[in-house]
Amino acid sequence: MARARIRNAAIDLFGREGFGVGLRAIAETAGVSLGLIRHHFGSKAGLREACDTQILEEIRAAKEEQFLEGDPAANMLRNLASLEQYAPMMRYLIQAMREGGPLARQFVERMIADAEEYTEKAVAEGVIHPSRDPGARARFLTLAMLGGAVVTAALDEDPEPQRSMRRWLDQMTLPALELYTQGLLTDSSMLETYMTYMKDPPDGAAGA
Repeated sequence: MARARIRNAAIDLFGREGFGVGLRAIAETAGVSLGLIRHHFGSKAGLREACDTQILEEIRAAKEEQFLEGDPAANMLRNLASLEQYAPMMRYLIQAMREGGPLARQFVERMIADAEEYTEKAVAEGVIHPSRDPGARARFLTLAMLGGAVVTAALDEDPEPQRSMRRWLDQMTLPALELYTQGLLTDSSMLETYMTYMKDPPDGAAGA
């Protein structure tokens, strides 16, 4: 379909070169006319919205497949072996975070809402522990992932994103799985103290 070809070309170019890429370059990459882009998306803003939606759907589908379909451990190994398929998505995410602004904030909020939805599905399946605040947990996990990707991209001078992503995963997968599976602190005193503090914070601290 021409619409999907245009959208995928835009995702690739936005991810490689940023959101300053013009519609003409996208049309040339997709092998279509400018008029066809306007016919399907109306404007560059409409095309960006379609790209955002596609990326969010890919992330949600990958996460649900990881935790809700079959064996999560086997799914993880399969995903690690087929890393290249996620490179355009990761490039796009990194560019969106670098761009900042209202569109990036809206995009991140949509990511967080999706993350809360699929993690709660995993809770219902018994794959993930329940949370005292599912929304806050989803926000933390989403921002941690995005922050790690942006910092890695900023520090890695390798122009090939697949190699950069592979190094990032090689460095982060073991400690992330260890933290998520075994935890970090040996007792719950800090959590219990904080929960008590949140119920009755000192004067002036609640709005800080």
